Amino acid sequence: MNHVRQISKVVSLKEALSHIKQGTSLMYGGFGGIGSPPSIIEELLQMKVSQLDLIGNDAGFPNIGIGRLISEGRARSLLTSHIGSNPNAGRLMTENKLDVTFFPQGTLAEKIRAGGMGLGGILVDVGLGTMAEEGREKVEIQNKTYLIEEALTAEVAIVYAKQADEYGNLVFDKSARNFNPLVAMAADITIVEAEQIVPSGELDPENIVTPGVFVDYIVQSEGVNWQWMWE
Repeated sequence: MNHVRQISKVVSLKEALSHIKQGTSLMYGGFGGIGSPPSIIEELLQMKVSQLDLIGNDAGFPNIGIGRLISEGRARSLLTSHIGSNPNAGRLMTENKLDVTFFPQGTLAEKIRAGGMGLGGILVDVGLGTMAEEGREKVEIQNKTYLIEEALTAEVAIVYAKQADEYGNLVFDKSARNFNPLVAMAADITIVEAEQIVPSGELDPENIVTPGVFVDYIVQSEGVNWQWMWE
């Protein structure tokens, strides 16, 4: 009988986050904090890591999601679609303490997806005829002009999943899915925080969104440790 060696990517929080250091480019899942990994963010705060280059949908709220790191001045740059829910991000930007670059939400998602798929970039027509096209490379296809948006990748991605098996196949909870599957594909190292970790083979294949091939490390979540705005 052939015995298949089961691969487990489950590690301690400290071991997984040893890959995040001063100046790391860090992609994160989450939409207003929903789908952001709370235990990973808490540990990064305790580690005093700073000068992070962040890439994600938004700036969270001051005390929710990635906003906790931003509010403490741990980031030096942020590529995002909006920061309106976190006044601290706006303040740091106007004080020139946080370099913020904005993209339309759909464009940002596609730039990350392109990075995960190994593409060089995408073509968009958003911004043509405005100041957004200044200094930008353009291309004409079938008599239509597009701006070239380069793909986005990062050194590390942090992801929040409802379930993970030991190999890293992931299931997400409703809207917490948001940017998580995209950033999981687009980083050199992907760290997943899971609410529940099960043996390989236990997940229904039809429910798996992110294949384990994209995941490097899995840590057990200690649960959300912030109060939601609506509570």
